Amino acid sequence: MKKLEDYVISIPDFPSPGIIFRDVTSILQDGEGLHLAIDQLLEMVKDVDFDVIVGAESRGFIFGMPVAYELHKPFILARKPGKLPRETVSMDYELEYGTGTIEMHADSIKPGQKVVIIDDLIATGGTVEAIAKLVEKLGGQVVKICFIMELAGLKGREKLAGYDVESAIIYEGK
Repeated sequence: MKKLEDYVISIPDFPSPGIIFRDVTSILQDGEGLHLAIDQLLEMVKDVDFDVIVGAESRGFIFGMPVAYELHKPFILARKPGKLPRETVSMDYELEYGTGTIEMHADSIKPGQKVVIIDDLIATGGTVEAIAKLVEKLGGQVVKICFIMELAGLKGREKLAGYDVESAIIYEGK
């Protein structure tokens, strides 16, 4: 039986020399790989008491939605600025080369709700750290953060110290 990492295609020297790009879309392109990825996320949250799932744009939507569907949980979008139609709250965060902003609807998390955040990849951790801060700003409690892949060499997990973080695949490099 194949492991989830068997479905990941690694592309050397992309986007620049010395970098190995781990392509999560190769998991999506294989029905068995996708099934295995969702099953592993479901396993990560099976004993977690939570109310809602937040998915990070855009691949967090792809991986988080089937988990929410299967567990009959609400699914909340964390999006880039200007994409949500109602009142939003936002958080700026540092990127490797610059800054970014993430938004959620102001009414998406109710005070006291327990939240699981799902995304495809943790690299530097900035995006998910911002999402976690938004959840907390709205009165929610982040009880678990789940990823398909982790690039441990970029030390994103350090930004998420204090949170329960789990990754299906951990690559030691960048």
